[in-house]
Amino acid sequence: MPPTAPGSRPSPDFLLVCLGAVLWGTGGLAGSALREATAAPMLVVAALRLLVGGGLLLVVLALVGRVRGLRAPGAPGRVAVTGLLAAVYQSAYFGAVQLTGVAVATVVALGSAPVAVAVATALVRRRVPGLRTVGALALATGGLVLLVLGPGEGAVVAPGGVLLALVAGSAFAAMTLVNRRRRPGPDPLGLTAVAFTVGGLLLAPFAVLVGGWPGEAGATDGWDASAWLLVIYLGIGPTALAYAAYFRGLHGVPPTTATVLALLEPLTAAVGAAVLLGERPGPVALVGGLALVAAVLVLRPASPTMEDGRRRPRALGRSDELPPIGPLPPGAGS
Repeated sequence: MPPTAPGSRPSPDFLLVCLGAVLWGTGGLAGSALREATAAPMLVVAALRLLVGGGLLLVVLALVGRVRGLRAPGAPGRVAVTGLLAAVYQSAYFGAVQLTGVAVATVVALGSAPVAVAVATALVRRRVPGLRTVGALALATGGLVLLVLGPGEGAVVAPGGVLLALVAGSAFAAMTLVNRRRRPGPDPLGLTAVAFTVGGLLLAPFAVLVGGWPGEAGATDGWDASAWLLVIYLGIGPTALAYAAYFRGLHGVPPTTATVLALLEPLTAAVGAAVLLGERPGPVALVGGLALVAAVLVLRPASPTMEDGRRRPRALGRSDELPPIGPLPPGAGS
């Protein structure tokens, strides 16, 4: 019987990055619903998202003894930087949502991130990205433009909102690059828990200053059980689980690939808005969504297998990306 031709399948790390992006896509819907129910400023929503997501995960990990590595060399600095970048990303993103809407804010923030990572990668490697990466970035950028141009009625493109979305995208790109390498320190869940709690604590004083914090004088009475369920979901689903999956997947997916895969977030948000809110994208937006899917498929890093089913080792020096480097297992890296 002739030998079976080598096959390929998506790696677990690739699927984890995709899962994180899909969960992120539900965050804008949940955050907008929370703001509508409580009239809370978006800065309050951002602070609650980080505090609940990081805090609950930190408690669970502490109970099972999974909070380790915080004193490892370089770990406190990495946690602090990730927490600061998370605070910048969440506050800028939700500020952009308030000014220019969910669709425009999401596509600009996530669309600018892979471009920023690709530029940083090219500068560090001192060479331009490969044709596959350039093609995927072109597809993604074109798809994002079409999504912005074709969302239907009610779309608003405010310069201030676009600027905040670009700030959010830059913070996201920096967070990707900071956590791409395997280094001693907390595992992905531990990093997410501690850093996001730090980010929430950094935002909390500013959130209190703008008003609308739950329980304070002047806050609306919209903080009922359903509102708190939204807060809990916003903290756990698109925050704790999504970032933990994304950071874990970074160890097997190059950073530019990971940030382009994160563009599944606006695609998921568009589908959710169509199903849950009755918002139907126009033909132009549908073409943009297909372009995003095409960009993801172009960058899909298949895991080649040999005839006996074992994974074929990757040849060194063949990638045009910055690889996730480090001798330690993922659990000890980020």
